[in-house]
Amino acid sequence: MAGTADASGDRSVAAGGDIGWVHTGDRVTVLPTEALTLSTARLVHLPERTQLFVGRARELALLDEGSDLQVICGLGGIGKSTLAARWAAGRTADHAVVWWITAETPAELDAGLADLARAMQPGVVGVLPEDALRERALQWLATHDDWLLVLDNVSAPADLRPLLARVGNGRIVVTSRRASGWQDVGRAVVLDVLGPGEAAELFTGVCDADAADGLDALCAELGYLPLALKQAAAYCAEAGITPRAYLDLLAAYPAEMFAATAEGGEAGRTVARVWQVTLDRLRDTPLAGRILGVLAWWAPEGIPRRLLDPLGTPLEVTEAVRRLHAHSMITLDGVEIGVHRVVQAVVRAGDGGEGRVKAGELLVGVVHGEPPVEEIRANPRAWQSVVAQVEALARYTEPDDDTGEWVTLFEWAGLVLGMAAAERTVLLLTRALNGHVRLNGAEADRALGALRSLTVVIQSAYGYPDLPEEFLAIHIHAYGPDDPRTIEARATLAGALLGSSRGRAEELLRENVDRAVRSLGEDARETLSARCDLIAAGFDRGVAAADLELLHARARDLLPEGDGLVRIIEITLISALLDTGRTERALALSQAAAEDARVRFGATHPDALISGIRHATALGAAGEVDRAREMAREMLSDLQASLDEGLFTHILRQIAEGQVSSGD
Repeated sequence: MAGTADASGDRSVAAGGDIGWVHTGDRVTVLPTEALTLSTARLVHLPERTQLFVGRARELALLDEGSDLQVICGLGGIGKSTLAARWAAGRTADHAVVWWITAETPAELDAGLADLARAMQPGVVGVLPEDALRERALQWLATHDDWLLVLDNVSAPADLRPLLARVGNGRIVVTSRRASGWQDVGRAVVLDVLGPGEAAELFTGVCDADAADGLDALCAELGYLPLALKQAAAYCAEAGITPRAYLDLLAAYPAEMFAATAEGGEAGRTVARVWQVTLDRLRDTPLAGRILGVLAWWAPEGIPRRLLDPLGTPLEVTEAVRRLHAHSMITLDGVEIGVHRVVQAVVRAGDGGEGRVKAGELLVGVVHGEPPVEEIRANPRAWQSVVAQVEALARYTEPDDDTGEWVTLFEWAGLVLGMAAAERTVLLLTRALNGHVRLNGAEADRALGALRSLTVVIQSAYGYPDLPEEFLAIHIHAYGPDDPRTIEARATLAGALLGSSRGRAEELLRENVDRAVRSLGEDARETLSARCDLIAAGFDRGVAAADLELLHARARDLLPEGDGLVRIIEITLISALLDTGRTERALALSQAAAEDARVRFGATHPDALISGIRHATALGAAGEVDRAREMAREMLSDLQASLDEGLFTHILRQIAEGQVSSGD
């Protein structure tokens, strides 16, 4: 093949045309005639990674727009190689040579170039040594431009310098876990995880499943990471289990499940091993591994960098964070750090305890700094990121691991979180209460204080759906099953379960009635309340209204004037009377209650307004719409002189304008 070429390197050979023999200085290598002819057929060498492919339209478009050299970078297992293979497979008609080289080390890159020379000139196989084959490939690449190289899993930009110094007329696509340092080499295409829909599509491409089987939950748990999804799908398909069953196994045996691969699959292509290569490269910065061990026990995002300050000097910590970021093991967003949840899970599964202990120590150190209570109250958001890390620690660790310092940490975080997020607060305060009981006893002041805090939070968060059974168990352990505080806790738990587990709620409410009667007597306030709770929940709707009348009368006789329980029983009675068609008696009761509250508190007092609204609503439910509107107008008139437009005014205006029907 005619052309020009430049030779470089010790004993290298330049061939501008066909030659019959080669002299390198100290020996003569005689080539057979067939070795002197380059293959004219198109050469394509790509891995079989393009059959199962979803999404990535944006990234494919970016590769189409590029020229010369582009780098696909991102976390191991995120799909860089799959994307490169898919894109290259669509470009085979555009190039004489499309060649894939695994280039994790310079030696692998050289071997890939030698393989290219063998493919172009089969006659040189067994004749030329490896370095000469590499040189022939470089000579060809340097004198042609209709080729595409994909260099997979390059470790560092410096590994490409010898190649880039020789060739520059064709197209090169690089994949790398290295996220930085490419600015002088080519344009980076940063790859992120899949979207939820794409993740589900990828999973079902391997194993048939749907949302009812726990598919969406598993995809979320795996952080939409392609490698983890393929690994889980292959396991589910082979084991004949659902994604939900896989989730259960993952929770119980994380180390084993992250290492499991399909029969005949690549052992190195599992989430448990794919990052080990990167961690091995970071061994010369030990603090990087220790930091990753700590981050594994915190939240996957929004981690304040300042929490890592005690781990070393400012330079040491900065350098460790820099290297983790450079190798795509973490993400940085201003002063916050993020870690993929599967990376965290794998690191936690292999943690011998050092990372968990240090993660707790660092958070305890923040609390021991005693941030001013007033500062927290004035600006709670400033502490939310710290609380999020404490919350993650509580989720990832077991109660038996709790020390006295951790218990205090959980209690502090729960109180800081406050009423803004009841579910998260209950998790932390329940964990703190458990710890106080285990370490100090159920009657200890700290345990009782945590119990009071937990009760206040739960009662304030009415309708909270995920109250743990443990809440009741702790009360029983601290006070016994029949104590008034336990009876109240049992009712609170039943109220939380009404929407999700009515059978369990009914069981708890009936038990409350039985225990209150046996231990406190028929006339105890707790007994009256327990009977009312059972009826109000709808489990004893068959109880005659006459029995409710008796309960109401007994409560009025036994309880102090204005007791809230009397009003609750009265409301239940009015509702039962309306349900059974006894509207006259229901309206008489609601009217009497409204008038009594108006006399005792004044027309615009909240209690009087609430009683009045109840009566107006009862009128509407009984079909007395005109009377309901008239009453609402009267109350609005009273309010106009003393209140701006608020909740009460809004409700009354709706009634007065006929927006509340008899069915509301």
